[in-house]
Amino acid sequence: MGTLPRSRRRIDVGRLGERAAADLMRRRGFEVVGAGFTARRGELDLICMSGAELVVVEVKTRTNTWSEVHPADAVDDRKRRALLAATAEYRALTQWRGKIRFAVVSVLVDEEGSVTSTELLEDPFN
Repeated sequence: MGTLPRSRRRIDVGRLGERAAADLMRRRGFEVVGAGFTARRGELDLICMSGAELVVVEVKTRTNTWSEVHPADAVDDRKRRALLAATAEYRALTQWRGKIRFAVVSVLVDEEGSVTSTELLEDPFN
């Protein structure tokens, strides 16, 4: 990954993180029903089902050396508002009437492109 332009590496790392997050969600018993839903005010990285509940998952991926800040800490108030707006749009388009909750998956990737850590934080806004 080291020879790719920085913007390309970011895209590749992001995709790797989303795949790792989907794998983690499946291992935890969630059904992944969608990914990459683009709304006017944001994107929903993963959409999962847990029983009768829809779970919107924000994926934050970082390289181990990129930052000392935990990836989940990047989900600030601004990002939360964007997630809520995108989720409202998803709800309207799909006519979902059930409960929706949120989760954040933090993914760390080393310089060689291997996932070194995945962590699920359920209901981060409560």
